[in-house]
Amino acid sequence: MTVNRTILGRPLRGVAFDVFVSGTVVLFGLAGVVAQPGGWKATLVGVAMAVALLFRRSHPTAVAAAVGALGLVQVIAGWGPLPFDFAVLVALYSVVKYADRLRDGLLAGIGALVGAVLAAIQTEGAGPWWGRAIYFGLVTAATWLIGLNVRTRRLYVLSLEERAATLEREREAEARAAVAGERARIARELHDVVAHSMAVMIVQADGARYMLDRDPETARQAVKVVADTGRQALEEMRRLVSVLREPAPPEPAAADAGPDGATVGGDPEHRRLALAELPALLDRFRAAGLRVRHTVRGDAPPLPAGLELTVYRLVQEALTNALKHAGVGAAVELTLEHTADAVVVRVVDDGRGRPVVAPTPSGGHGLLGMRERVGVYDGTLTAGARLAGGWQVEARLPLPAGTAPAEVIAA
Repeated sequence: MTVNRTILGRPLRGVAFDVFVSGTVVLFGLAGVVAQPGGWKATLVGVAMAVALLFRRSHPTAVAAAVGALGLVQVIAGWGPLPFDFAVLVALYSVVKYADRLRDGLLAGIGALVGAVLAAIQTEGAGPWWGRAIYFGLVTAATWLIGLNVRTRRLYVLSLEERAATLEREREAEARAAVAGERARIARELHDVVAHSMAVMIVQADGARYMLDRDPETARQAVKVVADTGRQALEEMRRLVSVLREPAPPEPAAADAGPDGATVGGDPEHRRLALAELPALLDRFRAAGLRVRHTVRGDAPPLPAGLELTVYRLVQEALTNALKHAGVGAAVELTLEHTADAVVVRVVDDGRGRPVVAPTPSGGHGLLGMRERVGVYDGTLTAGARLAGGWQVEARLPLPAGTAPAEVIAA
């Protein structure tokens, strides 16, 4: 993990570099205090430039103006170019790179060119002054262009970071919307399960009332069914309320979804889906091109309606993802394993199919929806690529305590 250390709210590395640059300017000023024109006065000008450069990142325009004004003082005093004058180039580079507006860099560049001409005039040496002016001007222009190039790259990197941040926010918003939609869908389905249980309870209660005097044993069995169904309905209602109330963090990624209901690619039918309809679902996926093999291990106990619906939806989503990603012709192994305390759903494909040409069915939200459904029953879900190729999805759903059959007693 990278630790970004700061001092006074600024990166430590940047502060250290600025102190080094300023210290170098001060050393050049002190080194020439005896021989340079102006003596101590010129050295004080160099020290002032060095202090200004400490703020070149946070206030580049102000620093360029201050260093330019100090350079003008040096020209007016007639001292000519001095070793610490490279601070002018540092200030010029900084204003081009860090200023909010490039206009400030253009003005600073014009001022630096004027200063280069004045410095060339005051410099004594062989040859015409304009030759020295061209040399100083080329150095100034090169510094300005380097600053412009670095500024362009810096703004480009900032734009990429902003774009990445925007895409991340959009992805999180889409994930939250997908979670909300999937939770609403689960809530609707659980509501249908509870409504069906209520209907069974009403029928059994009416039957018990009619059979109470004629056949007390039948009435007793009907009342037992009412009690068992009521307990299951209460448990499903608790899960329904938890789905509606508890927030869930969005997953970082979600696969595409599976088909809904009884028709591939259509909306779910307004009826309760159960494991008895699983063979028909598998036949539809076989017709779509998957080579599905179905295995059941262990004795299947009667499951609550909501748990049956969850198993059905998990198989549906997993097979759709296999069709979409493994392709037509892929071999898929579906295993339903019933244990004493849980039901395990395992879907494994070999990933050796052909790309799907026609649009694949869609409806839920893939792995995200599967995690939501498994989470309702406090189960676990693992999904990932296999070393031998293909993909594996495995869900373990604990059985509710007191799971028992709820037979319908005719009135």
